[in-house]
Amino acid sequence: MIDELAYAGPEHLDPAFVAGFDRKQGYPDPAEDLNALAAQGLDADSTVVDLGTGTGQFALAAARRFGHVTAVDVSPAMLALLRERADDAGLGNLDCVRAGFLWKALALDRIARMLRPGGVLRLRDLIYDFRPAETEEVFRNWFGHAAVDPAEGYTSEDYAEHIRTEHSTFRWLLEPMLAAAGFATATAEFEGRIYGAYTCVKR
Repeated sequence: MIDELAYAGPEHLDPAFVAGFDRKQGYPDPAEDLNALAAQGLDADSTVVDLGTGTGQFALAAARRFGHVTAVDVSPAMLALLRERADDAGLGNLDCVRAGFLWKALALDRIARMLRPGGVLRLRDLIYDFRPAETEEVFRNWFGHAAVDPAEGYTSEDYAEHIRTEHSTFRWLLEPMLAAAGFATATAEFEGRIYGAYTCVKR
């Protein structure tokens, strides 16, 4: 198996980068994802696992709404910051675990095996919603909206590095993988043909 820590991106292992990560990300609001889970029946008795938790913006909000949250990330620096935030907030129902998860098809199979029938997967990632022939056009538009200052957001150089090294998946490849892992897709939303959010139910 691959060494997942080696593929985490060196910046995600750097405490100085992690300290400014939320500002670079733009403080995304987790409410949409929380509401998507609640719409599938999750409540104050439910257990949530946040894979790839990062600095835990979703995990912290989920711990305030659901029964128990396990936040998983491969980066020790990310988890150290999240533990500090959870302690400061008095969230005793949030645990942190350092681990990776092999992506894509194998990870989806492992996630499916973690869930009982009716369990819910909320998947949010860079997912390409276009045909291969449209790649140059879509990427040029994406780069054109990048931040200039790397402290304020992701630059075109950041996007290019992601494309080269992180191998994001086309939608028309991801959806058969979800089905093969035993998931039925309840909702799928896309932004800018680049960012996808899925709500899936384990069959």
